[in-house]
Amino acid sequence: MRNKKTWLVLLFSILFQQITAQKKYTTDVLVVGASASGIAAGIQSARMGANTIIAEPSTWLGGMITAAGVCAFDGNHHLPSGIFGEFRAALYKVYGGPSKVATGWVSNTLFEPHVGDSIFKTIAASTQNLTIKYQWQFHKTIVDNGVIKGAEFTQTLTGEKYVVNAKQVIDATELGDVIANAGIPYDLGMESNEVTQENVHKGSSNNIVQDITYVAILKDYGIGKDCTIVRPPNYDPDEFDAACTNYYFNLLRQKPSVDAQKMLNYGKLPNNKYMINWPGFGNDMYLNIVEMKEEDRQKELIKAKEQTLRFIYFIQHQLGFKQLGLADDEYPTKDRFPLIPYHRESRRVKGLVRMDIHHIAKPFQLAAPLYRTGIAVGDYPIDHHHKKNPEAPQHLDFYGVPSFNIPLGALIPANNPGIIVAEKSISVSNVVNGTTRLQAIALLIGQAAGTLAATAAKENISAEKVSVRKVQNALLQTNAYIMPYFDVPLSHPHFEAVQKIGATGILKGQGVPTGWANRTYFHPDSLVKRTELAKDMAPYFLIQDNHQQKVTLSAAIDIIMQMAKQALGLNHQKNNQKVQLNPNHSWNYSDKKRVTQQIQTAWSKWKLGYFDEQMPLTRLEFAVLLNATIDPFNLKQVNHQGTIIE
Repeated sequence: MRNKKTWLVLLFSILFQQITAQKKYTTDVLVVGASASGIAAGIQSARMGANTIIAEPSTWLGGMITAAGVCAFDGNHHLPSGIFGEFRAALYKVYGGPSKVATGWVSNTLFEPHVGDSIFKTIAASTQNLTIKYQWQFHKTIVDNGVIKGAEFTQTLTGEKYVVNAKQVIDATELGDVIANAGIPYDLGMESNEVTQENVHKGSSNNIVQDITYVAILKDYGIGKDCTIVRPPNYDPDEFDAACTNYYFNLLRQKPSVDAQKMLNYGKLPNNKYMINWPGFGNDMYLNIVEMKEEDRQKELIKAKEQTLRFIYFIQHQLGFKQLGLADDEYPTKDRFPLIPYHRESRRVKGLVRMDIHHIAKPFQLAAPLYRTGIAVGDYPIDHHHKKNPEAPQHLDFYGVPSFNIPLGALIPANNPGIIVAEKSISVSNVVNGTTRLQAIALLIGQAAGTLAATAAKENISAEKVSVRKVQNALLQTNAYIMPYFDVPLSHPHFEAVQKIGATGILKGQGVPTGWANRTYFHPDSLVKRTELAKDMAPYFLIQDNHQQKVTLSAAIDIIMQMAKQALGLNHQKNNQKVQLNPNHSWNYSDKKRVTQQIQTAWSKWKLGYFDEQMPLTRLEFAVLLNATIDPFNLKQVNHQGTIIE
């Protein structure tokens, strides 16, 4: 009997050890949360050869884009960068082209949430080195001597505990839960003008965040169908007075500009569905649940669902759209609601740099040229939702901004190695969060985070030590933008050269606020101005200024030869000696006649057209020439403040 008991104890001990061993994982990159940033980060990291795990508490991929039902892209229609462009192309393929997804007036691209989820899952399934763990709820970080080493999770169905050790962790949660748990400094709420000098929020600092929304996807079940839900508790149609012109009695409220049908068409989706995400006396709601425990959050979120149910009943009963009901073919939830709410704001990490509105409004004029370190682009205006909180400022002094890029240092916490931050928790001011929070930008932030994490993991260094230019080069290889130029699109044959030279600041762009799709222009067909060139070249090279207003091709070659000599010390170079600054080309910089002949041959390959040494150069021609010869983008490295490293 004793031998039997000993044997059973030994057996259970072995089984317990095996189970315990199965609960531990080791990987290069751990992404916490399959949000918009999270799924993009995981895909990009794995594509770069890093073993990557994404841990997601739900069964869906894409966060606000899919699981929260915000399935209408805000902005970036003309900036189809990287994974965002790839995802949008997949949508076009599913639905039959751009016109098939331009169904509502809030966006150029609207789609059914389950289609978006399926696209992400298809991409993920075909991505080597990527593992996705569904229904893993984040529990706590693993910290060793101040370095983030991984995280612990709970499987929501079984209650089992899992430990993942990783070289790099990415916080891609909706509310910045990982950085909070790790004790990493962050901000939450509005900063006073004394803190940011943005001249936007002129009151004192506070903890107010943007309104959230529990989106609903309604489906048209056809004429004669009555999908009206049971009258919700506390329903009062006056709550939604001024949502549309069909119900407007309280003249103290701002007069609506749309009727009921146009209000619905705001978020009209393919296949006769509607995204209900209406900010004007609709289903926005103020709930500040960021610092709550997860179970307390879920209790509070019932209020947001009730808000949306009242609005649905208003649409059905008061406005007469009885045939519209919660879609039965979207979400795997009993109540047919999305899996998560739409959070517009979260904790914001204190990063290596802090992006504020000045970096958007006048990036080329600031002492710290953060634009040189850009890793994601956006063109949406500053957009804050505060109408449901009477204590929030209702007249923030936003002003028009051009399109912009996000600096790499905003993804890296200061003095906290082992972790990279994505989604809405990057290091930006509260004001700037009003545009960096949007779907396309979040995908691109995630792609950059994945690039940074994979590079750091493979090189066994911390993220802050990874070369800015190395991250940017990797992103450019995936058709991602690092500069937000509208007039030299991805399809342009010299897109990469313009992106690189633009990121040096040698040829600066011009930002133009234009409303809902802001722009920055490179002006490729404008002529190069000698006076501007000498000034903008100064951080890289000192060139002699002969006071010409226009830069001819001959003068450009003289400039390039000066730059080459400064870079390589070629004063005594032999006439027949060729050297390489750009790894793809070699040039004879010591003999102008020979290098001119080389350039003339290349000019034809570059398809730049007419060649004449005395012709004035356009900005595009000079960018292509400079990139192919001197390659200042890679020749001179920059730090996270955008300063050139000597």
